Amino acid sequence: MDATDLARWQFGITTVYHFLFVPITIGLSAIVAGFHTAWVRTHNPEWLRLTRFFGKLFTINFALGLVTGLVQEFQFGMNWSSYSRFVGDIFGAPLAVEALLAFFLESTFLGLWIFGWGRIPERLHAATMWVVHVGTLLSAYFILSANSFMQNPVGFRFNAETGRAELTDFVAILLNKVQLVTFPHVILSAYLVGGAVVMGVALQLMRREWLRCSEIHDEDAGGAADVPMYRRAARLGAVVTLVAGMGVAASGDVQGKIMTEVQPMKMAAAEALYESVPAGEGAPFSVLTIGSLDGERARPLIEVPNLLSFLATGSFDGAVKGINDLKAEYAQTYGTAGMAELADPSTGYVPNIPTTYWMFRLMIGLGMAASAVALVVLWATRRGRTPTGRWLLWLAVAAPVLPLLGNSAGWVFTEVGRQPWVVFGLMTTASGVSPGVSLGEVVTSMTVFTLLYGALAVVEVKLLLRTVRQGAAPFEQPVDPAEQDEDAPLAFAY
Repeated sequence: MDATDLARWQFGITTVYHFLFVPITIGLSAIVAGFHTAWVRTHNPEWLRLTRFFGKLFTINFALGLVTGLVQEFQFGMNWSSYSRFVGDIFGAPLAVEALLAFFLESTFLGLWIFGWGRIPERLHAATMWVVHVGTLLSAYFILSANSFMQNPVGFRFNAETGRAELTDFVAILLNKVQLVTFPHVILSAYLVGGAVVMGVALQLMRREWLRCSEIHDEDAGGAADVPMYRRAARLGAVVTLVAGMGVAASGDVQGKIMTEVQPMKMAAAEALYESVPAGEGAPFSVLTIGSLDGERARPLIEVPNLLSFLATGSFDGAVKGINDLKAEYAQTYGTAGMAELADPSTGYVPNIPTTYWMFRLMIGLGMAASAVALVVLWATRRGRTPTGRWLLWLAVAAPVLPLLGNSAGWVFTEVGRQPWVVFGLMTTASGVSPGVSLGEVVTSMTVFTLLYGALAVVEVKLLLRTVRQGAAPFEQPVDPAEQDEDAPLAFAY
């Protein structure tokens, strides 16, 4: 293993770790804003308690996600200086707008939301959380526009003298066709995760409160009155999960067709399809296969006829190019351009097939499993029912974990399936690594990052579990800003 391999591992670890926080932040900000709006409209104490409870979980996740995002950026200058130099002119504009507009928007208004209770009018206060959510969407859009350039480079010209890609059309970067299908897919996936988090946490608290009341045989004592509130939150989370899940499936279908158009090798690798299937025959999709890991000697156990053709082309008998034909086509189009990693015709343009194949299935399977959990929750809690079996506890744990892992699997599939390119057709990943970084330096930074992320994970999990164990705080009527005591202690001062 050399410095390039370790730099890849380091980038993968830090990116996947950071990406665990992103969908929760986007999804929860929308749901907390919805709870807060419901409180302003109805003044039902349950909505206010849910707003503050899930708002606290959102704030913890936002803070830890922010730290991991900062750490992630360091490695661009450390391990990927050649890549950073190549795309710097392209990424500079969208990432600067993301930092100066979107990130400051969400950070500033999150501060107003945290410290604004009883200090700004309630409608304006609820609006601040919606602005935070809009900020997360804008942040996602600009970051995804940079990533979409890596999948389908547009709006640039290559300067042979400097060896860099230079921006010629910023609008083309923002309206890249890969970006236009990726953004809704990623955002809907975030709503799916956010809904599943609310569903899982509320289920666990609903069961706990019911059992506690049963033990003291007094439904009016303790948290008996909280059971309907948590049941309502669980059902709302289930509805969000289910609706978002259907949106993820629809947007993923469109995204698959665009992906096949701009990166046909990625779709062929997702099915380990080595031989092309001509129009009229229909390529099958294997749900489960045994055989060699790279799929060259495969025996499908469960196979859906013609489904791969539909996913790739929109037609059940559409033509799908296989890996062998695409290798020859890529070699003719791109050559080796002096890049040694492309010289081997057997592996030069082929991504890691086992990773691509299984991540594609995990992405779809875990997302569908989360939607199935939502259906079970809606059925089990229908017409005021309160299920309390032990199976509910396992369901509460599985609810947020399934879509979160599915989200990460989708990200791994997207990035691994693009290999060997870091910018498709322009620059290989091996060419993007810093030329002066030694194996020992990468090992050192990777060790430090891994230990740091491990510590952050412990902090995150402890804070979240402690907050969940405490449950929603008792109702406390917010102070009317017009009646605010001017001599009251400040929320924040120095």
